[in-house]
Amino acid sequence: MRENLELFLKEEGYDAATAVDGPAALELAVRRTIRPDLVLADYNLPGGMNGIQVCQKLRQELSRPIPFIILTGDISTQALREIALHDCVQFNKPVKLRELTHAIEKLLAKPPAAPAERPVHTDEAAIASDRAKIFVVDDDDHIREAIRTVLEDDGRLVETYASCEAFLEALRPGHSACLLIDAYLPGMSGLELLQRLRDDGHHLPSIMITGNSDVPMAVEAMKAGALDFIEKPIGRDELIASIDRALELSQDSNKLQEWRESAATHLAGLTPRQREVMERVLAGQPSKNIAADLGISQRTVENHRASIMKRTGSKSLPALARLALVAAGGGAEPEQAP
Repeated sequence: MRENLELFLKEEGYDAATAVDGPAALELAVRRTIRPDLVLADYNLPGGMNGIQVCQKLRQELSRPIPFIILTGDISTQALREIALHDCVQFNKPVKLRELTHAIEKLLAKPPAAPAERPVHTDEAAIASDRAKIFVVDDDDHIREAIRTVLEDDGRLVETYASCEAFLEALRPGHSACLLIDAYLPGMSGLELLQRLRDDGHHLPSIMITGNSDVPMAVEAMKAGALDFIEKPIGRDELIASIDRALELSQDSNKLQEWRESAATHLAGLTPRQREVMERVLAGQPSKNIAADLGISQRTVENHRASIMKRTGSKSLPALARLALVAAGGGAEPEQAP
């Protein structure tokens, strides 16, 4: 496959070079034998490194965010999370050459991204946010380390823990921080940790990692004090934006109030009937039951649901739940982090 791709790319006019595995590709980069503008890699590679690990190492070695295309027959949740977290384009095998060529052309047409410069802040809250430490609590080694890599690449200070118990044992007051925690953990759960921190008086800005469309957990997380939540699989940009938002909101009560007012504005356009439907949807009731309770058809309920999502700009039910909770004043109050 490697030889066929090399031949195809050369026929398309590209200067292509190949390596059999990750260590061989890194050796070419270290020796400056190649300075790639784009890398095409299999996810499952020999030599002890997968395609994502090669991506990380090459970007570090060359000090620039090289576009990466990952080819994979592995469509497990773990593989997809890793690919999404590291800003790579993914193609499932067998790949269609026309689609691959289009992706290569699109990626190479983009101007090279300059290393991101962190903005210079003048207010104390922003400075505190820049210096904040990010605590990551997740029992999955791969996810935990993938999140660490993404955040450290973004210039963050990161500490990781495999359990809530280990995190609590290490927790010390006295610095600005943000907690990123998985909802479902062995032993003490993520939700139990949020409740424990709240009961102990720790107002640590927290973000819950929930499963896809896990509305009940998202609601409970914000009621327990989480400022935000993000859904799996986690995207890099969403992760960083959520952390920045949580830190900003925890430091600035005005920002939190603006967020609540914005959420209320998004909900203001709903009709009384749509609000009734929304409340029942977020309570986990199926459309059939909602229709029976309200004396309307199931099709009408589905139409209301679609209109609610469109009017509020929500792309998922957890996002709608967040909007409704924030508008109602839910979530943590801004307090100084421990």
